[in-house]
Amino acid sequence: MRSRREHKEDSTTLIAMETTPENNYGAITMDAPVQPRDRNVFSDGSTRIDFVLVWEEPLSSEKEEGTGENLALNMWREEFLNNLIQSGLLLEQREVLQAKKKICFVLLSAPWSVLCYYAEEIGLRVPLQVVTTPIINWSEQAMSRLSCRSPLSHDVPNPPPDYYTCQFRTSKLDRFLASDNKETFFKTTQRHQVLYEILARTPYGKVKTGEVGIDRLLSEQVFTAAYPLHEGGFQLPKTPVPPTSLGLRQILYTYWAKWSCFRRYQPLDHIREYYGEKIALYFAWLGFYTGWLLPASIVGLLIFFIGFFLMATDVPATELCNSGNSLLMCPLCNICDYWNYSSICVTYKVGLLFDNSGTVFLSVFMSLWAVTFLEYWKRTCSALSHRWDCSEFEDIEERPRPEFTAMAPMTMRNPVTGAEEPYFPENKRFNRTLTGCMVIIIMIVVVLIFLIGIILYRTILRIIISKSGNSFVSFSAGRIASLSGSVLNLLVILLLSRVYVSLAHILTRWEMHRTQTKYEDMFILKVFIFQFVNFYSSPVYIAFFKGRFVGYPGNYHTLFGIRNEECGAGGCLIELAQELLVIMVGKQLINNVQEFILPKLKSWWQKRKISPRVKKVKKEEAKEAQMEVKTGEGEQAQREVEGEEEEEVAPWEADYQLLVCEGLFSEYLEMVIQFGFITIFVAACPLAPFFALVNNWVELRLDAQKFVMEYRRPVAERAQDIGIWLPIMQFITNIAVLSNAFLIAFTSSFLPREYYSYTRNRTMSGFINFTLATSPYNYSLQHTPCRYRGFRDELGEHLPDYFHLLAIRLSFVIVFEHVVFFIGRLIDLMVPDIPEEVEMKMKREHYMAKEALAENQALGTVLFPGENNALSDGLRHRGSRPPAQSNSPPLNLKDIPEEPDILGR
Repeated sequence: MRSRREHKEDSTTLIAMETTPENNYGAITMDAPVQPRDRNVFSDGSTRIDFVLVWEEPLSSEKEEGTGENLALNMWREEFLNNLIQSGLLLEQREVLQAKKKICFVLLSAPWSVLCYYAEEIGLRVPLQVVTTPIINWSEQAMSRLSCRSPLSHDVPNPPPDYYTCQFRTSKLDRFLASDNKETFFKTTQRHQVLYEILARTPYGKVKTGEVGIDRLLSEQVFTAAYPLHEGGFQLPKTPVPPTSLGLRQILYTYWAKWSCFRRYQPLDHIREYYGEKIALYFAWLGFYTGWLLPASIVGLLIFFIGFFLMATDVPATELCNSGNSLLMCPLCNICDYWNYSSICVTYKVGLLFDNSGTVFLSVFMSLWAVTFLEYWKRTCSALSHRWDCSEFEDIEERPRPEFTAMAPMTMRNPVTGAEEPYFPENKRFNRTLTGCMVIIIMIVVVLIFLIGIILYRTILRIIISKSGNSFVSFSAGRIASLSGSVLNLLVILLLSRVYVSLAHILTRWEMHRTQTKYEDMFILKVFIFQFVNFYSSPVYIAFFKGRFVGYPGNYHTLFGIRNEECGAGGCLIELAQELLVIMVGKQLINNVQEFILPKLKSWWQKRKISPRVKKVKKEEAKEAQMEVKTGEGEQAQREVEGEEEEEVAPWEADYQLLVCEGLFSEYLEMVIQFGFITIFVAACPLAPFFALVNNWVELRLDAQKFVMEYRRPVAERAQDIGIWLPIMQFITNIAVLSNAFLIAFTSSFLPREYYSYTRNRTMSGFINFTLATSPYNYSLQHTPCRYRGFRDELGEHLPDYFHLLAIRLSFVIVFEHVVFFIGRLIDLMVPDIPEEVEMKMKREHYMAKEALAENQALGTVLFPGENNALSDGLRHRGSRPPAQSNSPPLNLKDIPEEPDILGR
């Protein structure tokens, strides 16, 4: 036990402090490096730039003067900027002239009083004490026991320190670490959060009509951009410097975004420090998922290579290849020719690579792998969220979405805040949601229609190729039709995906969800339901329906007058493996090419639109200065010329040339769809985890390069986990267990082989003949007698073996899914979601928060006896205390009067 006095000494741990705000890694650093000159400052050289607003205007010669809409937008802008000044922000305006337009930049900075007020208002967490326990992952711990260094470890300079934290309160400022340094007390990302909070709250017109916040101003084109600045460029200095002197963006580029970092751990703490917890959690999940793909890939490759051994030793394969002309097979289509079963010798042996005795083990392994992966991700996520001060993160009372405020038909008093807010009736939203569900069903029907079209395309193409007269092409008609159908299906999937994502945006906006969180959840759910059917409908058809309803010679079933599609000569499983590889790998290749090329093209075009005039202006100014030198104005002008030639583009101009961050939705969706492929259909394609692993190595680097090099810096967002994506993956895991059970039971040859081995011949001799039926007697009278795959007698009736196998297959499905679900549940119970050491740290942090805020706790007991629990752990919901209790309101914070409606809205 530690006494109160010892605790106080511990809470004043001495560590090196930064004395300048340049490229700070947070409030405190363990060894403060010497940083280069900070250019993200006002013209006075000291006031930090926290946010930038941008708009574009045509030059005076080309202005459309007198336009009512332009006048209204200008008045909105002026009113918004004036209200920002009244809120206590510091503003400075810069202009850049181009050939046909003027780009205006407004640089924003929050002084200390404003930062303190809003930090307390939105519940920012600040440090109480440095956590001295080193952060070591499991591989480093394992290697350290062997006195070896982990090959995955990475010595990244300037690691951000870890702290015990609690919510900020101005009255207890002296109890927080580094509170004497106002420039670096709040992290850069926290300053961005405060600025965005102010921008989102500030009105520019009538509050009742939703004329509030920067988001709606951007949608109305009043401003063209609003963003925080990057901390310098990502390129390394031309002259070598110590790694500790690099900026945070340079460190991320050098130790994360480069291709050479693919075999190293990600610097997650640096990512979190620069981009916030939400983006850091995505990369943590992607890295964790990629690491777990390694054992799955190894097992899949082993199963695949077992197939090579079986190709040479499998008795049924040897019998088939040596059958010669003894097994004459019935035509696979109405105009196809008879063919010898021995002609598919190579195809049959290739099928053993995907369909062998290891398939069952792989299916069980991947099902348990998925459950274990999700359970251990929960542990990792809880550890990260605590380390990043999000373990008790609860969304504050969210403001209504700007579009919601603009379109809501009525207002209603918020029971929490007491403020009048836009309101949309729940019954109308429910009706709109039902209509959206109907649209989803219609789009799913469209997917199924395209699926039927592709089935007919394969059948018709096979007939056309068979009638071509070319013996070589005719022999491969089925394979050509199947492969081309897979490629066409991929193109249809990608096309429908783009159409539906746009449609989902429209539907979700129309449903009028109040908050951004609810909007995103409903949007993700809509898109996932559609994409689930879109991507998996074709593999499900091949796995469970293709070749099941063909009939038999003399009694074939038809679809629209065309004979039902039958599995190819090698069976349905090899076709399923082909379909999976084409869709999954093809989609990954297309996405990676797009992610590599499109951002660079967009960035090049953005810079091309902005930079030419800037360079021209600089050159003209340089020429004027040179003329001054020639006319004897002195050496000062010469130095100015040299300085201007060396001067770089201003940081706010350089960041304006970058692309807007598109968020994480498409990144998560791509990985979750991939997760479905490697779990739901892994029994048909053991190589799927390996291809996913290779893709994710590339994907991680491409995503890192986009965020570091191509995107504007996004506003940091806090998050406790990956949100709705975790329940979606749990749903996929449950579906995968059932899918693999049915694949092994009904599509694979595993159970027929086992049945034959136990009932007929353990050497498997005669298995090929066992799986083939002879054409019925009435068919043979009019056609050449032939064989076909099935368990039927000469009258076309099912043999007893068919019903025995059906009972075995259904029993296998029930036993398989019960065993896997039972083991998965045991894993869930045995692996706690929160590690024990994290629970201890959380208790320690609660204790320190109580000690630091003891006086506030006593005050809360007197004023708010019902809220003692909330105050005791440093948590306070918005509205839990009256405004009069605020200890440091910002300067010039006044009520903003409503202005007349300019546009008449």
